[in-house]
Amino acid sequence: MKIQERTGAGAGRSAVPAQPAVGDRLPTAPRERKPALAALAVLLILVGALGATMLVLQAGHRIEVVKVTKDIPVGASVTSSDVTSVMVAADDSIHYVRWEQLGALKTLKARTTIFKDTVVMGEMFGAKSGLPDGKALVGVSLKEGQYPRDIKDGDMVAVYRVGDNASSSNSVSGAAGSSAGGGGSNLIVDKARVSSKGDNSGATVSSGNMSLTLLVDHSEAAAVAQAASAGSVAVVVVPGD
Repeated sequence: MKIQERTGAGAGRSAVPAQPAVGDRLPTAPRERKPALAALAVLLILVGALGATMLVLQAGHRIEVVKVTKDIPVGASVTSSDVTSVMVAADDSIHYVRWEQLGALKTLKARTTIFKDTVVMGEMFGAKSGLPDGKALVGVSLKEGQYPRDIKDGDMVAVYRVGDNASSSNSVSGAAGSSAGGGGSNLIVDKARVSSKGDNSGATVSSGNMSLTLLVDHSEAAAVAQAASAGSVAVVVVPGD
């Protein structure tokens, strides 16, 4: 009886289908290689690296140029105290004035008003002043009390005739005084631009005198020059355009 049971049990086990081993894997198709795409990727990486290198080299090519530190009126020249040096990226299409050219720049005159913090270019200056049509430059010498102490280049001023003979001089000069401020007024010019301010070095400081160059209408130049030659001019800073 026991022999038969073992035989039957063995027969039952043989009927169970065989299972694959746990560690076995199904076969996979071989991967398709694309050498052209790999070569393109490498080429793009090289091109990007080359472009970045060129940008770094270009940004590193800088030059030292001139920048003005205050307004330069039309017809005026720069001085060492008016400028500073700055570094900019080199660009052949922009005619920068290099710092080593400052000496030559001082001999030229501004064609137009050049405002503070402007990087200077060659087209801004010329051998001639480039005065606007109908304008003239007139020099005046002022005593202490005939000008504001904080007056500077580029200020807009009104010009007055002063002194004991102010009224009689007005009547002689005619339209210059009356047209600017009305009959009996000592006003010569209601608006004139300070083109340049004298250095005021040495004896000028101790005396308190100051020289100014004024940009006025051509029709007003004679009256201003006449009063200036008599030492009868005073200026007052007024709001400007």
